[in-house]
Amino acid sequence: MSSGHNNSGGGPCGACKFLRRKCLIGCIFAPYFDPEQGTTHFAAVHKVFGASNVSKMLMNVQPHKRVDAVVTLCYEALARVRDPVYGCVGHLFALQQQVVNLQAELANTQARLASMQRMPLLHPNPPGIIPPLPPAIVQSSSDDLESRRNNISITCAPSSQSEQSSNAIMASFYSSATADQEMDDCEFHAFAQDVVSNYFGRMKFRPPSTP
Repeated sequence: MSSGHNNSGGGPCGACKFLRRKCLIGCIFAPYFDPEQGTTHFAAVHKVFGASNVSKMLMNVQPHKRVDAVVTLCYEALARVRDPVYGCVGHLFALQQQVVNLQAELANTQARLASMQRMPLLHPNPPGIIPPLPPAIVQSSSDDLESRRNNISITCAPSSQSEQSSNAIMASFYSSATADQEMDDCEFHAFAQDVVSNYFGRMKFRPPSTP
């Protein structure tokens, strides 16, 4: 269908081509049915409404509204050809149902959006997210942790006096072991217990069982 076609080119319009007649100057169908696709559209219009009836309807319509009239006639005719029972009514019902479904989906989406916008007011801190501590508490915890770390280092580090004593005992142990290779097992274990007890302080050891 074309809104600017005329028969000045010599060829028939789509309607006259379908009707197999000569397209005269001033043909009522020429501006709206081109020689290509206009033939198919006019075939449906002619089958449903009839060429003479369509010509009369267009003559009774104002020229600036004829394009809309032809579009409506073609739509209704093609819908009737596809669905002889309901025609365009079935398509209109389907479109109306689609509008209802989309409106319901839109209302549901708007309700969910409004609910999500109210969530920060009801739950300032979402579940599973721990709010950050104030800077003063963070600094205090850091200082306390550093102080405990220093105390542990001081407690665990052996004093220079005990370290010198342990070194002297270990030197005595190695010198005694070199001098006397025939020391029996009981004397060896007793001497080793003395060395370890002096180094580690309060730790107690169970004497080995006699074979």
